[in-house]
Parts: sequence; C-alpha cells; structure tokens
Amino acid sequence: MKMDFEKINKIHFIGIGGIGLSAIAKFMKLKGKQISGSDLSRSLVIDNLEEDGIKIFIGQNEENISSDIDLVIHTMAIPKDNSELNRAKELNIKTITYPESLGVLFNDKFGIGVCGTHGKSSTTAMIGLMLDDAGLDPSIVVGSIVPRYKSNLRIGKSKYFLIEACEYERAFLNYYPKIIILNNIELDHTDYYKGLDDFKSAFVEFLTHLPDDGLLICNGDDENVLSIKGQIASSLNFGLKENNGVRAINVIFTEGQTKFEVIYQNENLGEFALMVPGFFNVYNALGAISLGLALKIPIEKIKKSLENYSGTWRRFEIKGKYKNALVISDYAHHPTAVKVIIEATKNFYPGKRVFAVFQPHQHNRTKELYQDFLKSFDDADILILVEIFDVAGREEENAQIVSSLNLVDDIKKQGKKISKNIFYTKDLRETRKLIDGKMKSDDILLIIGAGDIYKIADDLVA
Repeated sequence: MKMDFEKINKIHFIGIGGIGLSAIAKFMKLKGKQISGSDLSRSLVIDNLEEDGIKIFIGQNEENISSDIDLVIHTMAIPKDNSELNRAKELNIKTITYPESLGVLFNDKFGIGVCGTHGKSSTTAMIGLMLDDAGLDPSIVVGSIVPRYKSNLRIGKSKYFLIEACEYERAFLNYYPKIIILNNIELDHTDYYKGLDDFKSAFVEFLTHLPDDGLLICNGDDENVLSIKGQIASSLNFGLKENNGVRAINVIFTEGQTKFEVIYQNENLGEFALMVPGFFNVYNALGAISLGLALKIPIEKIKKSLENYSGTWRRFEIKGKYKNALVISDYAHHPTAVKVIIEATKNFYPGKRVFAVFQPHQHNRTKELYQDFLKSFDDADILILVEIFDVAGREEENAQIVSSLNLVDDIKKQGKKISKNIFYTKDLRETRKLIDGKMKSDDILLIIGAGDIYKIADDLVA
C-alpha cells in the first residue's frame, strides 16, 4: 500500500489501546499529527497515551468521528458493524488497518521482521536493545512495553526498522522485510485459520516477501519451520542441535540466571548470560545473536546487551512482592507457551512452590487446543484456572460451550499430582480472594494470560 502521510494531518485510531495500534498513534503524534483514538476500556496503554497528550474516548460511537478527520486507522479485531468505522465510511474518510499503516512506514526501510507463534515480543525486544546498544539507532515497534523506552516504540534516524510481525489474519503479509527472524510455527488463532496447513501457508507466503538479497534467520530445531523453509538462497539456522549454524551448548539454569555457550562456524564464541528463564528464551536469544552476527555487531556488545535484558511488560515481568511471595506476570496464552513458562519458573526458582493462576484467552482457542491445555499445568504445585476471557467480535457462538471448569474437571480425572491442588474461579474478584486464602509465604505467584488477568498482578503489588 502506498500512502503519503505528509498530506495527512488529523488521524483517529479505533482500538487505540491495542499494543500495536498505540505504537503507530505515538509515532504519528511525534511526527506532528493531530491524534485521537477510542477504546472500550481503560488500560495502562491508554494511560500512557493520555500522558503523551493524545485525546482518548472510552467507548466507541459515531460522535467520535468528525468530518475534518483525514484518516482512520483501526485494529483488525473490531467487528464490521463498528459504529465509528461505519461513520468514517459514510463521511468518505479513508480507513486502513493497523498492519497496513505499519507497512507504509516499514517497507521503505531496511526492515527486520520477527515472526513465529511464540516469542515474537521477547525476541523483538532483545534485538531492538542489541541494535540500540550497538549504536545502529533503529526504529522499533514491539508488541510489549520495553522498560528502557517506557514504550512499545522507539523512533530512530537510521535505515533500520525492526518490527514484531504478527500472523493473525495474515497481517504480516503487509510487510516486506530485508531480514526475517522465524522463531517457530505451531497452530494458533484457530478463530481464523482452518488448521495447521492453512497456518503454515501464511508463513510460506510471508517468506516470499524477502528480496533476492534478503536473509532468513530461523529455528532449525522446529520441524514446521524446516518444512516451509524451502530453497531460500540465504538462510541461517539457530538452535540446540548440531546441524545449526548458530548453536547453544552447555545450557545451565541457576536461580535468577540462564547461562549457555554459543558455537558459530565451528568456533566457540564463549559464554552468554540471561536474566530471564527457560529454553524458549535461549532460542529467542539465539535469534538475536544470529542477527547480530549477520550484521557484524561485535560479539562482546551482543553479550553485554543480552546480559542486561530483563524482559518486557507481561513477558515474565517481575512485579514485586506480595506477603513475601514473588509476583510474576506473563502474557502466555497458547498451551505450549503456558507449559514452558511454568516449567521455566520451576527451574529458575528451584525449591520454591510455583502457584500458577491462568486465565484462558478465547473460547475458540480453548476449544480447539483443549487436549493440549490439559497437559500444560503439570509442573505447577498449585493452580487456579479462571473462567475464559471472552474476546469481543472474535468468538463463534458454539465455541462458548467450553469453560475453564471443564479443564479443571478433566485434569482432576487424569489423577496427576496437580489434580489434588487445582481450583476454578468464575471472575477476577473470586480469584483474588482464593489467592489470599491459598498463598504461602515464599511462593512464586505466576499470573498468566492475555486477557485482563494482569490486573490481579498489578493490584497485588500496588
């Protein structure tokens, strides 16, 4: 899509509280545009936007759309009958989606896109900080808030533009990067994709967006990635297996730290350290290291940057203490991501009781991946499953026949260790009360989910 933003002055954002859309709003505000936006409820993101001087409407109605608006940018998640969107069309105001707007800004730059089912935000943040630390002055759009920038956005002056490239509704097909980092492929967004083959087809098409001199950096341990990689001329694999160009060895988890060595072109690059847990973060770091090597960033700069990486908002975010229990908030919502974050927490804090609180995100996802969710909680010592977070406009009526209570009942039937210490709650108020009743001093309280469950973590350490 071609668009001259220089000729546009006033922009309204529908769903401005979305982490991606908020970044574009901030970007345009810094470019001197008049910005307004709406969302259904308040959030930390909304508060930050208002602090930046952006006018926010809580609630969406046609009165928010005035005839002097030049452009409306909207989240892909809004229903087609959204009153603001319809009013904009009645007034013949141009409307585009968030990924279309990001593509306009991104495609003229030396674009680097991070994609995959898991780890996009963390890998993008790791890479962004590494590029910044190396003095490459990148622009960055990430799907989480990075503590250094207190934002999900950094505007740089160089040619480098790094983005988190999301696959939902094939959004990433709006982007034409010079380098793609592909973390992994596992079926998700079951409200849109018809199955794994359909899901993989989107990534196949995205890889065709690489130019002839482009580079694919990908997880060589992931079978689904390898199955779609094809004959891309220039690629660099990373992973733990010996056939990878960038390989981690001697991975060790200690309390509060992850250490590993890296082999590249048969040379040991020495030891790397992370302050975040889990093999999944080793893979995320390997993606960042691979890019750093491709861009010829000095290895000591890469090491130092990764050593200082402490996570992002809602990605193993250490919130603080509540009654001497450590409170951690994490965005995981796919069954594999939930499983590995609980497992990683257990490894990162040996000897501690892991008290997991999980709110499934979307009835459709829970229904389609139900059997996988039953296997996600084995490493927790105590578990609360909160009722499923309903995503407006993205649910089929028949999907809502499944409940978190079904998960609790079926896990209990399996007779596993966790079956003796698992509980169901219908809402956040009941969840908070049960946490207070079941929590022990020195627990690791892990609050997990992509819905509004993060409010529990925020309230506990307020």
